[in-house]
Amino acid sequence: MFAFLAEHRQVLFPAEMFADMYPSRNRRPSMPPQVLAAAVVLQTLKGCRTSTVCRRCGVICAGRRPGLGLYDTAFDPSLLTYFRRRPARSRHPNRIFEAVGEVIAATGVLAGRQRRALGSAVLDDGVATQDTVTQLIAAIRRVIRHVPGAVQIAAEDCTAHDYADPGKPRIAWDDEQARALLVDALVTDAIRLLAGLPAQPLDEQAANAVGLLALLAGQDVEPADGSDGRDGRRRIAPDRVISTVDPESRHVHKTRTHRQDGFKAHVAVEPETGLFTAVALRPGSGAAHHEAALAAELLAEETSPVEVFGDAAYSSGPCRRRWWKQGIVP
Repeated sequence: MFAFLAEHRQVLFPAEMFADMYPSRNRRPSMPPQVLAAAVVLQTLKGCRTSTVCRRCGVICAGRRPGLGLYDTAFDPSLLTYFRRRPARSRHPNRIFEAVGEVIAATGVLAGRQRRALGSAVLDDGVATQDTVTQLIAAIRRVIRHVPGAVQIAAEDCTAHDYADPGKPRIAWDDEQARALLVDALVTDAIRLLAGLPAQPLDEQAANAVGLLALLAGQDVEPADGSDGRDGRRRIAPDRVISTVDPESRHVHKTRTHRQDGFKAHVAVEPETGLFTAVALRPGSGAAHHEAALAAELLAEETSPVEVFGDAAYSSGPCRRRWWKQGIVP
């Protein structure tokens, strides 16, 4: 595999494959992205740490200058970290997985292998969980910063907090009623700000800011019965956003007593070779992201009937019915 990547790296990972990940005018990354892509593949195959793959695998697959020793440093580990972020944030995050899949299909290594194992794993998110007050203030600030005309509307109609102040509002934080009143006031500010925005085309950043504020304004508070919408009561949404820094992150309950914050990785694996045939990264909660709901997506590319192995999470009635229609044997 080391020799294969050294010889065929340019074909498997051509430079134009990563052009959209480097939008700068000079498009001259410090390390060619095809080298970093090869290092990512080798790290996955060998299961080694980032520093190890940069020191060993990176040198073998780089081939930049003759006489390079086996233990010479090819590139700093931070480059690999930054490189992983680029495809993850792009419009085509699975490009490396799909390129490797083309090699697997060309070799025919999975031909005749009709078993697939399904599974999921929680991926912890490093972002700090934010309370309702912090999220609402951060989302309002984001709208003020990115949406044209929001500054004037906030100055006139948003009175719950000074949104130019980087600190939290000054209240008695140990007083539950004071906190509830603050949340209600912040939600009112959010609604006023959203309602006052002029009808106008928005770029992606501004549209995301407006959408996030609208979501946050309704996920922890709902109007009281018979109200005019400006007073509310606490209501915790089952699929609530936990941070404005990473709006896709969620509370994940693998068991009743163990909770994590992050995402769920869903995979389909051919058990004999250990090759992944499909992957999906989803928020950690919500019916649309449950194992049984993702099972059909993981098996959508199968062209022949397969036998599937999985735990009880995949045994729902609708999931089994879909499998039978596809010719899949659970």
